[in-house]
Amino acid sequence: MTTAAPVKVRTTSRTGPAPQAEVRLSADEARRLALRAQGLLGAPDRRSGARGVLRRLGAVQLDTISVLARSHELVPYARLGAVPRSAVEEAYWSGDHAFEYWSHAACILPVEEWPHFAFRRRARQARGHRWHVLEDVERSCAAVRDRLRAEGPLTATELGGAKNGGEWYDWSETKIAVEWMLDTGEVVCTRRRGWKRVYDLAERAVPDALFHDDLDDAECIRRLVAQAGAAMGVATRADLADYHRLKGEQVDAALEGTGLVPVEVEGWPKPAWAAPEALAAEPRGRHRTTLLSPFDSLIWDRPRTERIFGFTHRLEAYVPKAKRIHGYFVMPLLSGGRLVGRVDPAREGKTLVARQVSLEGPKAVAPMARALWEAAEWVGCDAVRVERCDDAKLAAALVDALG
Repeated sequence: MTTAAPVKVRTTSRTGPAPQAEVRLSADEARRLALRAQGLLGAPDRRSGARGVLRRLGAVQLDTISVLARSHELVPYARLGAVPRSAVEEAYWSGDHAFEYWSHAACILPVEEWPHFAFRRRARQARGHRWHVLEDVERSCAAVRDRLRAEGPLTATELGGAKNGGEWYDWSETKIAVEWMLDTGEVVCTRRRGWKRVYDLAERAVPDALFHDDLDDAECIRRLVAQAGAAMGVATRADLADYHRLKGEQVDAALEGTGLVPVEVEGWPKPAWAAPEALAAEPRGRHRTTLLSPFDSLIWDRPRTERIFGFTHRLEAYVPKAKRIHGYFVMPLLSGGRLVGRVDPAREGKTLVARQVSLEGPKAVAPMARALWEAAEWVGCDAVRVERCDDAKLAAALVDALG
């Protein structure tokens, strides 16, 4: 990296941020900065565990699909190795360490970020509804409030039923009310039970020191942009916006106060910014070899993934089966700091089945075999079977490597 100590930042006064970077990064340096920021380069922080991973990333996406495990379990696994799945759930949901809210998508968030999402809660309140409109807002919300106050945390089913009996989106008045209260901050999701949200009153579940909405919108967004920059190491305006699903103009207004440093990255057509701590030392250390959830924050932004890794990644779970190219729940293979393959896994009893495998070349065979075995053992499988590989020679080599 071409840097000075301390790094000096020079900007021009124009509409929107237009940095003149005194720090220049090669494409490889930017890639390694991103990997280290995401906890995938260097020694894993096993002492802090899954809770430390959550704080570092600032958001862990939730998703209903469970193949090897649910995505929020796969994220700490990718960084820490075979941490027990029960320990992951305990780290997220025990005590008052985390909450669920709308960030990049539905995400688990460190409880310290509760004040930062006040801008979004206020925006939802001002809009008046999300997807559904309540017939009687005051009555329905009061009923939910009274039940939670009297009985403690409850699911929508325990509150009186989540559906009216029609399609999945045909919510009951109770479900609409409690989700509206979650959107606007009166209620918080404290955990998932059987994949159902468990709701509690925010005034009871959020620590007193954090239970406030007195940060104005500009300060909320400034903190989220700074957090996103730290979590990504180096990022463009679009990257920063996508991390917590902000608007580009919100990022523009916030950038000056974040402390992020303008940088120029080889091969990146747009301006970029780096976290000062990312530039403080060369990114060195051990690379993880692992399978990544398609919802992992390293790769959830598809344009960024292609720009950094030269790897086109697409979740095909919602693509008709006949039109899928790589499979249902495709997990990229990270090895040596690069994305070198992908696999669509499944489980049949105690066998991990690699339904479809793609490899970048012969050097990816051994890492794929290692990653498959590690994942299999983590979820309690004692065998690995390859069903299909897009290269016959590499398929034979992979079977041999799996033993």
